[in-house]
Amino acid sequence: MIKAKLKIKKGDQVIILTGKDKGKKGEVMKVFPGDMKVLVTGVAIAKKHMKPSRANPNGGIISFEKPIHYSNVAMVDPKAGLPTKIGYKILEDGKKVRFARRSNEMIDNG
Repeated sequence: MIKAKLKIKKGDQVIILTGKDKGKKGEVMKVFPGDMKVLVTGVAIAKKHMKPSRANPNGGIISFEKPIHYSNVAMVDPKAGLPTKIGYKILEDGKKVRFARRSNEMIDNG
C-alpha cells in the first residue's frame, strides 16, 4: 500500500470529472491516501441491504457514500467555480500555501 501525498484535503470543494455523478459538486469528507481515494458528500451513493441488528433493529436498505479515486475529482476554483489544478507557493514569510492554477487565487489550507 503506497501512501501518496494528495493535494486534495478534507473540507475542500471538489467537482466530479467522470462517472455517473459527472458535474456534481461536493465537499471532501475524508481522504484515504493509502488507497488514493476521497469520500465526497452526495456522490457515489450505494445501497446496502442490512439485516436487523442491535444498532439497526429494523434492518432494510441503507444508502451511503463510497470513496472514489482522487483522479476523478478536481478542486473547484474559488473565483470561477470551474475545475482547477492545484499548485504550491512559498510566501515571503516561508509559509507554503496552495493556490488555484486557473485564477491564481489562494486556497485556505485548513
